[in-house]
Amino acid sequence: MQVRDAGLDARVRPVGVTERGAVTIPDDPSVAGWYRYGPAPGSPRGSAVLVGHVDSETGALGEFAALYEVQRGNRVEVRRQEAAPVVYRVVSRTTVPKDELPASVFRGTGDPVLTLITCAPPFEPEAGGYLANLVVTAEPVRK
Repeated sequence: MQVRDAGLDARVRPVGVTERGAVTIPDDPSVAGWYRYGPAPGSPRGSAVLVGHVDSETGALGEFAALYEVQRGNRVEVRRQEAAPVVYRVVSRTTVPKDELPASVFRGTGDPVLTLITCAPPFEPEAGGYLANLVVTAEPVRK
């Protein structure tokens, strides 16, 4: 998936959930995870969710660090193995506390959207790391 205007170019692989019920995030910060229990990018309804690291434990930036540069109107392209790429336009970005990520982000119904999620400051190691999420929402570009 790409957001050329922000310099984001990440491979995507399916992910599930942890034992605690949180979305699994790929260990490799250059890879995004598609939440496989929800709609896939290009689905006619619901929120297709992609997650990724902003950085690694060594401090190296991850691909999703580029989400900090994403602006309303940016084009997001998701390449698919057995179908044409699907194109979205960013319509919003917001930061929410991790424990307040709305369940609607993972909805399986309603108008189709692509939801991109990564960590956001503040970073507090003693509290487990980043305490917020950056949530970017994009709508499909109609042909």
